Amino acid sequence: MGQYSIKELEKLSGIKAHTIRIWEKRYGLISPSRTATNIRFYSDKDLKKIINVAAINGAGIKISRIAQYSDSELNGIVSQQIDKGIEIAPMDQLVVAMVDLDEPVFEKVLSRLTLKIGFEELIVKVVYPFLEKIGILWQTGNITPAQEHFISNLIRQKLIVAIDKLPFPGRKAHKAVLYLPENEYHEIGLLFDNYLARSQGIKTIYLGQSVPYPDLKNVVETHHPKFIITSMITPVHSHQLHVYLEKLSRDFSEQTILISGRAIQPSDLKNTPNIRHFGSARGLKDLLSS
Repeated sequence: MGQYSIKELEKLSGIKAHTIRIWEKRYGLISPSRTATNIRFYSDKDLKKIINVAAINGAGIKISRIAQYSDSELNGIVSQQIDKGIEIAPMDQLVVAMVDLDEPVFEKVLSRLTLKIGFEELIVKVVYPFLEKIGILWQTGNITPAQEHFISNLIRQKLIVAIDKLPFPGRKAHKAVLYLPENEYHEIGLLFDNYLARSQGIKTIYLGQSVPYPDLKNVVETHHPKFIITSMITPVHSHQLHVYLEKLSRDFSEQTILISGRAIQPSDLKNTPNIRHFGSARGLKDLLSS
C-alpha cells in the first residue's frame, strides 16, 4: 500500500495541500495515519478519495454535501459522471486505476482518448506526463512495486499492440536498430520510438533493454541499418558518457545515431558528428524523414 506525504498527495491529485488540510479538518473527508516517529502520511484510499471528491466538486456539488457520501457512493457518482460523458481529468482516472490495480478502468480511459486524439497524441500528451507525475514516487518507494509493474506493463502492452497493427515496411525500406545500453531498463520510451519509426515506413530491428555492446555491434555489422536509435535515462559520470558516445560514433560511423533521454544533453555530442539528439516525438520523426 502506498504511503504519501501531503505534498505527494498534492502532486498526484492536483489539489493544493492547504485545501486538503481544510477538507480534512472541517469536513473529516480523510484522516491521515502516523508513522512510529509520529510523521503523518496518507494511504491509497485517501488519495483515491481526494481525487473523487475533487472530480465531484468540480461538477458543481458542494463539499459540505460531498462529505456526507460514503466511499462507495463517491465511486458510484464518479462512474455515473464518466458514463454520462462528463469530463473527468484523464490523469486523475489513471492515478485511481493505478491505486486500485484496475485494468478495465485503465483500458477504458486510454481507449476513449485514443479515439478522441489518436495514439501518438495519447502517448505524448497523457501517458508521458502521467509517468512523469508519478516517477518521483516510484524512485522514493512511496508507490509499491506492484503498482509500478502494473502501470508499466499495461502501457508496454498498449505500445506493442499498436506496433503490431502497423503495416510491414517494404523490402527496400531503410532499417533502424533500436536498443538500450547495458543497465538501461526504461523501455517504454524506446517502444514508442519503435512505433514512430515503423509509422514512418522504417523497418525496425528491436533489441530492447540492456543490450551488450558486442551484440549491438554484431547486429549492425550484419544488417547494415541506416539508423541506430537509443535512449539514456540513468545518470552516468560525464567522462564515462563521453567515452561511450565517442565509441558509438566511431564504431558506427556509417550510421546516423539518434539518441534521447534525460542523461543526454546536446552539449555532450560535440565530438560525435553522426549522433543526433532528439527530445520529442516530432524531433525523432523529423530526423528520420530528413
